[in-house]
Amino acid sequence: MTTLPDRPNTALLVIDVQKGVVAGAPRRDEVIANIRTLIDAARAQDAPVVWVQHSDDDLERGSENWEFVDELVRLDAEPLVHKNYQDSFEATGLESVLAERAVGRVVVTGAQTDACIRSTLHGAFVRGYDVTLVGDAHTTEDLSAYGAPAPEQVMAHTNLYWSWQSAPGRDAGTVDTAKVTFEAADAG
Repeated sequence: MTTLPDRPNTALLVIDVQKGVVAGAPRRDEVIANIRTLIDAARAQDAPVVWVQHSDDDLERGSENWEFVDELVRLDAEPLVHKNYQDSFEATGLESVLAERAVGRVVVTGAQTDACIRSTLHGAFVRGYDVTLVGDAHTTEDLSAYGAPAPEQVMAHTNLYWSWQSAPGRDAGTVDTAKVTFEAADAG
């Protein structure tokens, strides 16, 4: 259904599941276990697994906090996209990585729900991708001291509003890990 021509494939995006990003995050272990399940499923179905890794002044490239969590292991053949902005497409090679693999649908997982996840969801959608948020495979830090809602509310709200996204020629929605598929779209 994507508006991108000749892009029948689905890719899993693993966004910012880095030690310093998810340390202390709500449901951390459950979210990481769900992402691992999705990685295994994508690999078993020969769907691309694309890793996205953030760096900035607070998350210095090469530091221990910048590294992916130990529970998730990236294979050398799996693309790694480095980013400095919340939207994983912004000033990165993500679009090229997906185009090379004929990807028209992305399945989004990772952290932070209210920053990089939301930005990437919208970034993909406005660029013509079908976008699936995995509702039990993203998390965020507690920013309630700054006036934000509690993390569980942020995650629940994101799951809710993404399940109602729509635009001409594109599909969006929120599903749980158990309902994710990586089947290629019907080319006909």
